[in-house]
Amino acid sequence: MLIEVRHNAFDPLAELSRYQETHVPATHVGALAIFVGTMRDYNEGSSVRKMTLEHYPGMTERQLQYIVDEARSLWPFDDALVIHRVGELFPADPIVLVAVWSSHRGTAFDACRHILEALKHRAPFWKKESLEQGGRWVQTNTDGYPPPPGP
Repeated sequence: MLIEVRHNAFDPLAELSRYQETHVPATHVGALAIFVGTMRDYNEGSSVRKMTLEHYPGMTERQLQYIVDEARSLWPFDDALVIHRVGELFPADPIVLVAVWSSHRGTAFDACRHILEALKHRAPFWKKESLEQGGRWVQTNTDGYPPPPGP
């Protein structure tokens, strides 16, 4: 398993391919669930020009490791990759990659979603958005569990 917080831009699919080639036995796993989060150019009704993501070095990585370990205690997956960007970001820049390899798709999907949702709500990251009218700190993350569609 690999957990990294990076200041530099990254290509999620290249990172995924590189990690899988060197760490994940292709014949052992039957499923791979992937989430790639990118920066939007809007939030809370405002146009966002850029965002600065801050973190607490050491503490952030420990919390991410705890989240992955927690997920592994709930679902028996084989491997995971978590890369999160910090620093200055612009619309369409990748922010986060979460990948989970497992024998079965249900485990891969559930563990991947758990890691992402826990990361969004519990990992110590702080976001400051640059808007046309100045800057603002993001107070809450959007909910990743919308209500199911009606009949």
